[in-house]
Amino acid sequence: MVEARSRLVSSEAKDDRVTPFAVEALDLRGRLVRLGPTVDAVLKHYDYPPRVARLLGEAMALAALLGSILESHGRFQLQTRSDGSVDMLVVDYDAPGKLRGFARFDAARLAEISDPEPAALLGRGHLALTIEREEDAARYQGVVPLEGESLAEAAHAYFRQSEQIPSFVRLAVGEVVTPGGRAWRAGGLLLQHLPVAGSRLRDLDPGDAPDGGGAQEEDDAWTEGQALAATIEDHELVDPSLSGERLLFRLFHERGVKVFNERPVEEFCRCSTERIERLLKSFTPQERADMVGDDGRIGVTCEFCATFRSFDPAAFD
Repeated sequence: MVEARSRLVSSEAKDDRVTPFAVEALDLRGRLVRLGPTVDAVLKHYDYPPRVARLLGEAMALAALLGSILESHGRFQLQTRSDGSVDMLVVDYDAPGKLRGFARFDAARLAEISDPEPAALLGRGHLALTIEREEDAARYQGVVPLEGESLAEAAHAYFRQSEQIPSFVRLAVGEVVTPGGRAWRAGGLLLQHLPVAGSRLRDLDPGDAPDGGGAQEEDDAWTEGQALAATIEDHELVDPSLSGERLLFRLFHERGVKVFNERPVEEFCRCSTERIERLLKSFTPQERADMVGDDGRIGVTCEFCATFRSFDPAAFD
């Protein structure tokens, strides 16, 4: 039997990484994400108001946490549709670590909202989480309502209702001053209780169980794990000088924490000239004619990366 090796905690802070970890003494598994240049690039594709940028940054951190479940190939998408001033968020995570996203918002309605919390921008609607696995062409989707909650709270509802896995989610977004100017950063922590032989939690719906025969008391290990995770501060998640390993050690050193190989994340958009040409060819001649601008060409701007491409309509005749 090979014994697990221990080593000193690394103080090297690395950006754009997802760090899987385990606290085996408490049957906890989790992931920590720290986003730097990746989230900054996405949030600067458009001139997002700061509140919208923070909300999209949270969505990107959450998508990286959940999408990194896919080991090598496949696609994860986080999408919201709601009646708020930010009526749509879309973030794609392509395994093993490509991330892109955009937000759609109403500037006039946004100006009327005084609440600084990102959740106030969403309003009511739904959050959809979709996984597409390439190896077996399987597609899974979970949908939970948005009713004025934050994205973290909506994720809690998803795990509680759809997966029935006790989970804790914390997300944070902030700006830091660098030699090149201000830059966005985002971070997130996902903690889950996965005992070998666990029981249902009391906050799960007992369904058709008779009175007195529903969910059992919350596991002591999970209670302790949540209490430890809840001590994390927003500034710790976005601090560029604090390493992910050091942060995890702060949280769980009393019980011992094991980290696994980090997974890099990068900003990447799937759009291409070839993809758009194929899309334009799928329209009828009249539909393409309606797309022609004053310059006599068809202009297409990618919603994700804001790249503009111009096409000669005669090339599709």
